[in-house]
Amino acid sequence: MVLLRQLLGDVLRRLRVRQSRTLREVSTLARVSLGYLSEVERGQKEASSELLASICGALGVPLSQVLREVSDQFALAELQHAPVLAGDVPERERLPIAETVPGSLPESVFPEVNDMVAA
Repeated sequence: MVLLRQLLGDVLRRLRVRQSRTLREVSTLARVSLGYLSEVERGQKEASSELLASICGALGVPLSQVLREVSDQFALAELQHAPVLAGDVPERERLPIAETVPGSLPESVFPEVNDMVAA
């Protein structure tokens, strides 16, 4: 199972290592504890947007670049049919995907939503 926090941690760690920077150096510049930064990099903690911005600032990279890289990796995981949601959801329990125009769903899928849209 691929989790967003794991992909984000991988990207942050790869950036830090590519710059030959230590956890201590980045944690000091980002004003976050060394232990917490380590947990974020290992995908064990969910980082807030403020914390991510601070870490990116310490690494000298735009937050948008980090999020873009995470998004690309997430898309690859989806293409490889790796479960990206919490748990492995059997096919029979997945929500149907409309095969028509994007944004339109057959009335039988979510009738209550169609009723709200029609109102």
